[in-house]
Amino acid sequence: MLATLGLVVAEVFGGFLGHSVALLNDAVHNLSDIPALGISWLAMRWAQRPADSEKTFGYHRSGTLAAFTNAVLLVLLSLWLGYESIERLRSPVQVVESWMIWTSIAALVVNGGITLALVRGHSDLNLRSILVHNFGDALSNIAIIAGAIVIQYTHAAWIDPLLGLAIGLLVLYSSIGILRDSAHILLEGRPKCTGVEDVARAILTIENVYEVHDIHIWSLGGSHNALSCHARVPDMHMDQCEKIISAIRKKLAEEFQIEHSTVQLERAGLPASSGYVMPEPVRKNQR
Repeated sequence: MLATLGLVVAEVFGGFLGHSVALLNDAVHNLSDIPALGISWLAMRWAQRPADSEKTFGYHRSGTLAAFTNAVLLVLLSLWLGYESIERLRSPVQVVESWMIWTSIAALVVNGGITLALVRGHSDLNLRSILVHNFGDALSNIAIIAGAIVIQYTHAAWIDPLLGLAIGLLVLYSSIGILRDSAHILLEGRPKCTGVEDVARAILTIENVYEVHDIHIWSLGGSHNALSCHARVPDMHMDQCEKIISAIRKKLAEEFQIEHSTVQLERAGLPASSGYVMPEPVRKNQR
C-alpha cells in the first residue's frame, strides 16, 4: 500500500508537470488501489475467522463482498476516466514526453512486481480483483511509455487522451467480469462448474436412493460450496439412513467439492407445497 501511495504521488506530479491526462488517469486508477488493497486485506483476514452464533456459515463471503465493492469502484472510475479523455480529445494539450516516460517506467516496476506476486492467487475472486487492478496498471504503463515515444517523434497530442480512453475501457471490461462473478455468489448462485442435474444423478447412484428433489446449491465464497436436498428412500432403520447420508456427503465432497451438505430423507411422496429447482424430481428410472 505504501508503494502504491508513493506511485500515485509520483504520477500526479508527472501528470501535471508533463501535461499528460494519461498519467493523471493512471494516477487516479492507482489511487483506487489503496482502498481496494485495504478492503481486500481485511476481507482475507475476516475470511479466516471461524463461524459464530451470528455468522453461522463463517466469513467466507467477506472476500466476495470486497471484490464486488472494488469492481463497483472501478466501473465508476473508468467512466470518469473516459469522460476526461474525450474532453481532452476535443481540446488537445501538448505533453512533456520525458515526464511521461520516466514516471511510467517507475510505475511499471511497482505494478509489475505486485502483479507477479499475485498471479498465483488468480482463482480467488478477491485476489483476482487486486490482480486485475495491478495488471491493468502495468499494461497502461507500457502503453503510456510507447505513446510518449510516438508523441516525441510525431508531436501528435491526441495520442495522450486516446491512451487515457483505452485505459478506461480496459478497466471497465475487466471490472464488469468481476462484478458479474461476485454478484452471482452474493445472490446465492450455484458454482459455475456444478450442474444441478449432474449432482442429482450422482446422488441417485447411492444404493437405496430412489429420488432426489428440492436441490439447492450455492457458493459460500472461494472454494467453499454448500448444498441442501431431499432424497426419497425406502422404509429402513435409522442406522441405515445415517449410512446413506454419509455416502451422499462423501460423493458430493469428492466429485463436486461440496463440503457442507444438508440431506433430508423422506419415505412418503412429495408434499404438494414443495418448491422444485428442477421441473420434475429426478428418479432412478428416468433416462
